[in-house]
Amino acid sequence: MGSAILKEIEGIIDEPLDRAIIKALINELRRKLSEYILIDKAMRRKYGMSFEEFKAKNMVKEKNYSFEVESDYCDWELAIDGIKTIKEKIEKLEKLL
Repeated sequence: MGSAILKEIEGIIDEPLDRAIIKALINELRRKLSEYILIDKAMRRKYGMSFEEFKAKNMVKEKNYSFEVESDYCDWELAIDGIKTIKEKIEKLEKLL
């Protein structure tokens, strides 16, 4: 894109384009973070424990390696890791503002 177009975009959004892009990225990460938090809450409710307790009690084995429990384990693990990773990314991006 030419610099004239970038200047025009900045005039429309009333802020520098790089700042607007960072804000948009942060908002998208927050949306994804909300999804992961909802998964964690649903699994905590379903199993009555945290993911760490679920792992420590070896619930997949306890439930005879059922497809549902194994699938929940994978989804829950992804959500827990996603929460941590996304929080770190948001923190880094916020420092750029």
